[in-house]
Amino acid sequence: MDEEALLKQFAAQFAHGPDDADDTDAAAAAQGADSTANQVADDADQSPATFDTQQFLNGLDAIFDRHAAATEAGPYLEQAMVDAENAGDEAGLLTVLNETMGFYRSQGRHKENQWIVQRALELAARMGLTTGTSEAWATTLINCATSMRAAKQYDQAEDLYHQAQSVCRHSLAPTDRRLAALHNNLSMLYSETNRPDKAELELREALRIIEASSVNPDADIDVASSHTNLALTLLTEHKLEDAHWHAAKALEIYRTGHLEHSAHYASALAGFAQVCFAERRYADAVTGYRHALAVIEECYGKDTDYWRITADNLRQAEEEAAKAGVTVDNAGVAGDAGTPPQSGSRLSNSPAQGKTGAGVEAQVGSASSAVDADTPGALAQALPETGANAASSPSTVSVSTGSAGAAEAVSACPVSGLKLARAFWTQMGKPMIAAKYPQYAGRIAAGLVGHGSECYGFDDAYSQDHDFGPRFCLWLTDEDYAAIGEQLEVDYEALPRKFSVDAQGRVTFEAHARSDASGAFPSAGAGSPVTPRAQGANRRDGVFRIGDFFESITGYRTAPAQTAPHEWLMLQESTLAAATNGEVFADPTGLFSKTRQGFKNMPDDVRLALISKRLGMIAQAGQYNLPRSLKRGDGAAAWLSIHEFVQATASLVFLVNVPMVVGYMPYYKWQFAALRKLSGSMFALLPNVGEQLETVMRLSSAACYGGAGFGEGGKGAAPAIEKINDIVEQIAVDIVKELKREHLTTSGETFLEWQRPYVEDHIASDDPVLKSL
Repeated sequence: MDEEALLKQFAAQFAHGPDDADDTDAAAAAQGADSTANQVADDADQSPATFDTQQFLNGLDAIFDRHAAATEAGPYLEQAMVDAENAGDEAGLLTVLNETMGFYRSQGRHKENQWIVQRALELAARMGLTTGTSEAWATTLINCATSMRAAKQYDQAEDLYHQAQSVCRHSLAPTDRRLAALHNNLSMLYSETNRPDKAELELREALRIIEASSVNPDADIDVASSHTNLALTLLTEHKLEDAHWHAAKALEIYRTGHLEHSAHYASALAGFAQVCFAERRYADAVTGYRHALAVIEECYGKDTDYWRITADNLRQAEEEAAKAGVTVDNAGVAGDAGTPPQSGSRLSNSPAQGKTGAGVEAQVGSASSAVDADTPGALAQALPETGANAASSPSTVSVSTGSAGAAEAVSACPVSGLKLARAFWTQMGKPMIAAKYPQYAGRIAAGLVGHGSECYGFDDAYSQDHDFGPRFCLWLTDEDYAAIGEQLEVDYEALPRKFSVDAQGRVTFEAHARSDASGAFPSAGAGSPVTPRAQGANRRDGVFRIGDFFESITGYRTAPAQTAPHEWLMLQESTLAAATNGEVFADPTGLFSKTRQGFKNMPDDVRLALISKRLGMIAQAGQYNLPRSLKRGDGAAAWLSIHEFVQATASLVFLVNVPMVVGYMPYYKWQFAALRKLSGSMFALLPNVGEQLETVMRLSSAACYGGAGFGEGGKGAAPAIEKINDIVEQIAVDIVKELKREHLTTSGETFLEWQRPYVEDHIASDDPVLKSL
């Protein structure tokens, strides 16, 4: 059993059904966007066909009420998308897209969901939602983030969740259940990325919000779901007693509220089975899984990941029961372990009764909560051994920085710079701030963003010979920096930096420095080796004013206004990449993340203008000048044409995939590392282009300088030239297909210069800087 699968859970956050306590999300998306979506008829006396959002939601509810989602929901949603678009109802279309994301996730249709996620973000941008704090934008961000998380695109998912947090702080009440759903979803991401301590904190906050908002917490399905989620996370932390209490509480709520026929009940049952398995109560585990499978089959059918994973877990539980000599009849009654809790039986809180943990995301509103799920029974494929069978402590590798041999020592570090930075913050930075600056602890943002290979996640052993080591950034408001900035920098520089890494990649800093009576932490020496380019005004870590930090990278303290396209066009994509990469470990006020988000939110008119420019360069360099240069035997000109073609095409891939979602293309050193990562994403658009560009570059030497036509002898440049020309044209064909799919063109012309007017026709602004001559 795979430990990574342990915390896959229902993702029911923006869908509603008959079981849900809150039915607001999709409706909020519709209502919040209505003012942006008004359309007029082309004909003076006729209105366009209308789209009734509430009727759509009612119809979707009816499908789930009769448990027909497996066969009817997909076609229903697809037709609704067509109807909303034909009616010109952007608000209605956004509602349908939000619902479709949830349904596709529930069916494991992650590849198809890429179109839905992309379309939802682009539609929200076109409606002007991305610059505000509307509930519609918050809803869309969370749904997109959860889809990314379900597809294991964790970096993108976490960034979208944090964007949603910033919006929700301004748009939702403190007891709004959608805040609980957001905390719940973040907890799942943290669990899936091996951060159970953060997952537990998020879940406890989600539970607090839901209980505070509930009229009857003892019969509230959302409260039950939160208890189940928390039980699962506690299980991964080996807190079995606590896990049992929360899991048992979840089943008790289902019984008290007579909610046993809810689709979400499967998750609680399967979770109960999971904890029983951890306790080696295999008969009870078998019974729980069997009951869960029956509910899953009724609500979703057998052709889902949920059913298959739970069935596999059942098989393993049955195998372990057989090994232990425990018999379980077909009805699920243990032959020698007593009768485990049934659907309506009383649950004991004693450890012997067993524990649960299948995880259900808090239900928050819109149609089809029953389907908007990650995995009703998606539980662990393996559980960590406990007790006598527990593994012995792993070996560790000690690493220190700041010595004369620092380059050699650091090069042996087996973890990435971002992971090291997070451990350094968690173990050393955060406690120091709590001890010395308690009144500012809730105001200081921390993370690692900016220049450096590790900020992109691309560092390796070769990157560790300079500017590498334990480091992070602390970002303060101007007011706070004036009060504590200089002293905080001194305390940051004094943090101990000696650490060890065990065989599982866990980082431990040398016994946390004990503070003396004054709270001062002892110095650990000079710190990691730093090159001149990373010192002074260009330093990459330490304490910063938020505005100073972004100004040092971009020249702007905050992002240019959405109405200032000329300023956006002056910013290089690599500059924007450096300002928006990395990770934010803590941001209590949300101010740093909001500023960072501003740079990610490139105006769509600017994105379209850049796409047009890239189309022009691809046509000019790759389709026109490259073949002409090769024909005339000018290898140097051909080589430079290939360079321009590759640069423009790579940039276009990032722009088409939308920087808000995938980030910006970094500078040349990491351009292809980022392109490979993007192309490998399940949601990638134009996923084959990166590999095609690498083939062009590999053949360029032979094409430009390697053949008899250039006096080199050999078999000639002709085969390489032919292959390059074919690839260039194939890339152009793929680009046109993508432009058509995004409704940016109606033309099939593959000479891309002629596609530019079609793309620019979608630029709303009249600013001439956005249009080609």
